Formats: sequence, C-alpha cells, structure tokens
Amino acid sequence: MKNWMEIRKGGDFVSLGERFHIDPVIARVMINRGIKEADFASFLSCKEEYIHAPSLMLDLEKAVSIILDAVSEKKKIRIIGDYDIDGINATYILYSAFLRVGADVSYAIPRRIEDGYGINPMMVEDAHEKGVELIVTCDNGISAFPAVERAKKLGMTIVVTDHHQVPFEEENGIKLERLVPADAVVDPHRSKDLYPFKEICGGMVAWKLMQLLYEKAGIDVHEADDYMENAAFATVGDIMPLLDENRIVVKQGLKRMSHTKNVGLRALIAQNDLEQCTLNAYHLGFVLGPCFNASGRLETADLAMELLLEKDVMKATQIAGELVSLNSQRKAMTAKGDEMAVSIVEEKEVLDKVLVLYLPNLHESLCGLVAGHIKEKYYRPTFVLADGDKCVKGSGRSIEAYSMFEKMNECKELLQKFGGHPMAAGLSLEKDNIDAFRRFLNEHCNLSEEDLKETVYIDVKLPLSYLSEGLIGQLDLLEPFGNKNEKPSFADKDVSVKKITYIGKETKYLKFTFESGNRNIDGLYFGDAMELEGKIKEAFGTAEYEAALSGKVNRLKLSVLYYPQINEYRGNRNIQIVVKDVLL
Repeated sequence: MKNWMEIRKGGDFVSLGERFHIDPVIARVMINRGIKEADFASFLSCKEEYIHAPSLMLDLEKAVSIILDAVSEKKKIRIIGDYDIDGINATYILYSAFLRVGADVSYAIPRRIEDGYGINPMMVEDAHEKGVELIVTCDNGISAFPAVERAKKLGMTIVVTDHHQVPFEEENGIKLERLVPADAVVDPHRSKDLYPFKEICGGMVAWKLMQLLYEKAGIDVHEADDYMENAAFATVGDIMPLLDENRIVVKQGLKRMSHTKNVGLRALIAQNDLEQCTLNAYHLGFVLGPCFNASGRLETADLAMELLLEKDVMKATQIAGELVSLNSQRKAMTAKGDEMAVSIVEEKEVLDKVLVLYLPNLHESLCGLVAGHIKEKYYRPTFVLADGDKCVKGSGRSIEAYSMFEKMNECKELLQKFGGHPMAAGLSLEKDNIDAFRRFLNEHCNLSEEDLKETVYIDVKLPLSYLSEGLIGQLDLLEPFGNKNEKPSFADKDVSVKKITYIGKETKYLKFTFESGNRNIDGLYFGDAMELEGKIKEAFGTAEYEAALSGKVNRLKLSVLYYPQINEYRGNRNIQIVVKDVLL
C-alpha cells in the first residue's frame, strides 16, 4: 500500500484567487509547487519576456567571440554532441546557428556502445586529422579532462557548453571546483556563474548561445525563436524541472511545434498520428522523444540529426518511419527485458531491499529503462545489469530514501566505473563481482520497511461535488506538467460507489460511477483491475462487489486519488475523473 500525504503549505488562497482571477484551488496548487506570490503573474502568463538574457551566463560572450573569430578566419569547426534527446537537439541548434553565421562546420555524435558518453580523445584525434581547429561541445564536456587536455596538446581551441554538475575536489571539508582546461567553459552550474536559473538542459544552453551569436553577428535575434521548439524538446526529454524559464520555453515551444517549419519534425509528428492533436509535454517525453532516443540506443543518433536537417518531405517521411520502427523494436526489447526481470524478482522467496538483476542477453542500452520499470513496480532501488563487450554494464534507478551514487561509492572497489546521482546511476563491473555487489548493497542499505512504501502527495482534499468545468478549465493554466510541476493530485474520502463496469480491450480496466453531493461522476481506473477487485472484495465482501457490478445498492465506499477532466462525446460534455489510486 502507498502512503498518502497531503501537502500543507499555508497561504490566503481565497485572496490570491481574487487577485489573480483564479479558483482558490489553483492558487493552493501553485503555492504547493513553491511558486511565490511575487511570481504568480509570470507563472500564469508564461510570456517570453520572462526568459532570462543569455549574456548573464558566465563565459558565453567569450565563447561567442571565439566562434565568430574562427568564422572570420575561415577555420574548420566541429560540434560534438550527445546521443540522447537533449544532445541531439543541442547539436542541431548549434549546427544551424553556425551555418547561419557562415561557419565551415561539421558535427559528430558519439556512438553509445563504441564511444560511450560525450567527447573522448579519439573524437578529438579524428577532428584534428580532418583539419578542425575549433571544437565546440554541447550537452557534454564539463568532466572530459582527457579529451580537452588532448585537444589543447594538439594546439586546438575548444569551447565547452554543458549543463551537468561541475567536478570538484574536497580539501579540508571545502569543495573546490575543477574546470576542464578549455578556452571557454559555459555551464550554469559553475560556482561563479550568476545566471538566475541553473536547471536548464544542454539544448537550452545551446539556444542561449545561438541567441547571443546572432546578436553579435548582426542577425535578427528573433530568428532564433524558430529553434525554441528544439530547446523545449530537449528540456522535456532531459526531464528538467518545468519551472521558471523552462516552463515558459516548453509552453511556447509546444505552440510553435504544432505548426513547425521543420520538415523532419512534421514528418515525425505525422508518423506518430499526432497531426490532429494539441501537442503537450507528454507527447514530447513519451511519444516523439523515445523515437530520438531509440536511434541512439539501437543504431546511431545521426539518424535523428538527419531527420531534423532534412528538407525533402519524402526523405523526411522515410527517416521518420525508420525512427518509429526503431522505437517499436526498442519497446518490444524493453518489454521482454521487463518480463525477464519480473520473473527473476518473483522467483525470490524474500524480496531484497535493493534489487540487483543480471539479464545477460539484454541490450545494455535498455538497462536503465528496465530498471525504471522494475523500481516503479516494486518500489525498491533497482540495478539492472547486462553483458557488455568486455565486462558487465548496467544502470540503476532509485527511490527517495536511497542515494545510489553514495552507496556505489562505498563499494567502489567492486566496480570498474560508476557515475550518476542519488536517483540514477550507471556502472560497469566484472561478472564475478555481481553477487558481492548485491550482498554489499543489501547489507548496507539502511532501508526500513517504511522507506519502501511509496508516498503519493495530495495537493487538495477536494470533494467530487466541488468539481466544475470552470475549475477544470483553469487547470490548463498550470501546464505544461512534468518534473517539479507535476499534474495536481486531488483526493476525496469515502465516496459512495453506485456502479462498477469493466471497460477497455479485454475488459482489463474499471469504470466507477461515484455519487457525491447528489451528483453522479464517472471515474476511470487504468491500473491493475484484477488486483483492485481482489482488494475491494477482501475489504467489503464479494456480495457487495457483485452488487456494484449489477448497479444495485451496495456498501462500497472508496477513498480516491484523482485528476479531473472533461469527457466530450458526440457533443455532450461531462465531468469525469481519472482514478490514480484507491485507499480502502
């Protein structure tokens, strides 16, 4: 069972509602999200004027100066990006910008299996052999000491643009920043950087560089607005917090993407049957984005870059079809990996508190996806390992109470390489060390049974009878939803059930008809219907459940966690809820 916890942040919600012409419930959700009263206007309006000036970022003007000098001296420039959604869009933004200012520019994206993450010395050597004099990284480079040092030794100029944490060394309890020896280092996480909002992605940093580059080159800065959709795509794809300027860029970028000028994006939208949809953050993160990621996982991210650069409709359609096909292949492989992982977990008589699952035949690029799914199913820190070329490689996904990076650091002698942060990690180790790794993590996890209960947070305890079309319409003001700006959760206690109906293909979902304040409101449940059915029968008895199935009087009363929406069908509009969880 999950723990339900109501968020209790104080505020005069009625007064805020009157002042900003919103329902007090909307004001309360905004306060729950940490939105200060002074920022209500910018949050609600989501206007581009609230996006921060690029010139505020440390070293950005220096980087632009270096690039423009290289362009004027006709030096060869190479952009080195990364193979995920963020890295691909960042590479595309910079490549387009450099072409616009007349640069002799090429790009290179590392191959996941052969090259690993980010710039490496081999890529530097290749660039040098091709006569490249300036390298510009995007979405990587902040910790690439061997590659940057090699570039400098070869007499090359290198500009690093990144958004990841800056490496540091600790001396006498003081963290000392370690910067790569590049000619310019652009990263909002630098300790001396005064940029107002640090949590931007590599694509956003690239877009900021594009804006300042255009300004300094005498090009209308508004031309960069066409690439806001790519910055938005990168932001959602890299799961950045949808707060501050991130939220503005994503909201405005989605509007632009709906009528994008980019032939490749139009083709990908069409191939995913989204032409008639109002695009939202979900489509970027879970429909279009995975097509980009699939290219980097199973083939090469160059295919996604080719799509963004393609001008011919027929060719773009062909490439988009290939990406969709790759993503379908990735889905099937991931589903098979999920099945194998679940079977291993279910075979255990006692479930480990930290799951370490070895799936030798799983494609190593899918370890993180499978780990995430298993973590969600069992709510335990999960590492999934697979055979790599020379060793076992894997990824981990964690829960709030467990820092993966910290625990891996405690047993680093068992690992060849590792990295990450509290909630996600990557690692490689010898096959003979898997069991020792599993034992160590479980013996030193310090996790209680309470830690292994997922907590779901309630924004407002809201009776179903309070719901109105007006309130539901105002929920759109809070979009786009995502990291740190999650879709609000509402709860109502002991709601009477008038009827239960099985719905969906193979009737595997449930529809409840609830009665609240003399109103009937439908609730759709897309979780495990069989599991919920069993729990309801156990709590109220089979006879009462059967009565509800027949629409007869019954004693069923459920506490529901929900999100409201409008169901429109054949011109009729009705309020309904999506039931996210049930408490008995």
